[in-house]
Amino acid sequence: MNAPARMRALLAKPDFVVMPAVWDGLTAKLAFGAGFETAFLSGSCVAASRLGGPDLDLITFAEMFDSFNMVRGAAPDLLVLADGDHGYGNAMNVQRTVRAYGRAGAAAILIEDKITPRALTSAGKPCLPREEARMKVRAAVQAAKESGILIMARTDCRPTAGIEEAVARIEMFVEEGADILFLDSPADEAEIRRAVAAAAGRPSFAVLSPGAPRETPNQKRAAELGFKIGTYPTAMLSPAAAGMKAGLAALKEGKAEAASALPPPELRATLGYQDYEAHAKQFIVG
Repeated sequence: MNAPARMRALLAKPDFVVMPAVWDGLTAKLAFGAGFETAFLSGSCVAASRLGGPDLDLITFAEMFDSFNMVRGAAPDLLVLADGDHGYGNAMNVQRTVRAYGRAGAAAILIEDKITPRALTSAGKPCLPREEARMKVRAAVQAAKESGILIMARTDCRPTAGIEEAVARIEMFVEEGADILFLDSPADEAEIRRAVAAAAGRPSFAVLSPGAPRETPNQKRAAELGFKIGTYPTAMLSPAAAGMKAGLAALKEGKAEAASALPPPELRATLGYQDYEAHAKQFIVG
């Protein structure tokens, strides 16, 4: 089975799917090694790692696609949901984005209804008019037929246009053939239930990392509310940043490493030195 077919099979199982957020080869390798079948290539994590900054639509298609190829190269069996953002332009740009990720081996791709370029503020997420959003999802679904890649349609309009409009968009995305639905920033459990109902039996996706102004249930409660997939953009990113800060603080204190550092043998094993040596033996001359 190809990646989209494997993703469909995974989503057909009764279990709640936990999707770690990854951004490069190392995070993908660690996630797969920890037993996760699937991961989310998160735009916020890529922005943090590549730009050292927040996720404010500054990352380009080329940068995201390069990050996907790093993830794919390090963990080829990991089922990746790629963050396609707003498709990087109009409906034709959406089709190019979807086709590129489909050909490259992504299992699924997210397309959202935000306006781009965004206003020069970090607050709020103004969205396209409803029918323009429809056309973006229609274009994505049409382009996905080439590879079978799953389309996750996301609406960001809840904070700016209200829950009624957000639910109407989810219903519209279902009509257009989206495979997975995503209401960003639900205010409470009642809104979550409405969004899940609007998805009409198709999988619903949620961001479950703490800290943002949204309802954030734990995994057990998320499953009870009807979510099928939960991703955690800060689950690796925040500890990684904390670890790097600890390492730098240790150097400032005259130490060689922080107390939390992996022992050298474990680090080498994690990075795959032994695997390299084993594989390279077949090519040694003499």
